Amino acid sequence: MKKFMVDILLTGLDKETRMTLLPKEQEVVKELEAAGTIVDNFIKLDMSGIYMVIMATDNDDVHKKLSALPYYPYMEIKIVPIRVVNSINQ
Repeated sequence: MKKFMVDILLTGLDKETRMTLLPKEQEVVKELEAAGTIVDNFIKLDMSGIYMVIMATDNDDVHKKLSALPYYPYMEIKIVPIRVVNSINQ
């Protein structure tokens, strides 16, 4: 498994649909976190999307895992493979 930084922009998601899907979205995110798939996530300040660190084998696997999310059809996704760099002092 590798780590990927995923930049997600939500597009075409009206407020009513967003609020309707939100409880299930949060539930699935918690499940993916508990499974170790989502390592971390950060909501964008303007609430337009989220940054996630995800464990997956490749870009296709990232999409496969994210497709479980109710917001997935509204996601514009940019994927970047990353590696963790430890502190210079270590």
